[in-house]
Amino acid sequence: MSIHYFTTPKGDEMAVLPRAALDALQDRAARAREVASYRAGEAPGLTAEEALAFVNAVSPLAFWRARKGRTQAALAAEVGISQNMLSAVENGKRGGDVSLWLRLSRALGVPVDQLVDED
Repeated sequence: MSIHYFTTPKGDEMAVLPRAALDALQDRAARAREVASYRAGEAPGLTAEEALAFVNAVSPLAFWRARKGRTQAALAAEVGISQNMLSAVENGKRGGDVSLWLRLSRALGVPVDQLVDED
């Protein structure tokens, strides 16, 4: 990594580095904060029972909705869709636009990447 250091006329020490290096450092720092938060008990982990439920759920969205104690009808109403639409999305019969996934993420308090099935 190529970092250039210099001192400003006011005496501030500065460093200039490539954008890719900055992005990598920011990613590492974010991951370190996530790990520290989890270890401090601030971020929820899954119990063995919950992990099994996650694996057996029809979709990550269905798992997280159930884990948060939400009914399809209540969540659907909150995000502005019908219960039938939410059921179809949970079961992989219908997709959803980015806006829908963001609304679901906010309503459940779960990062959107945790709701989307990678398959």
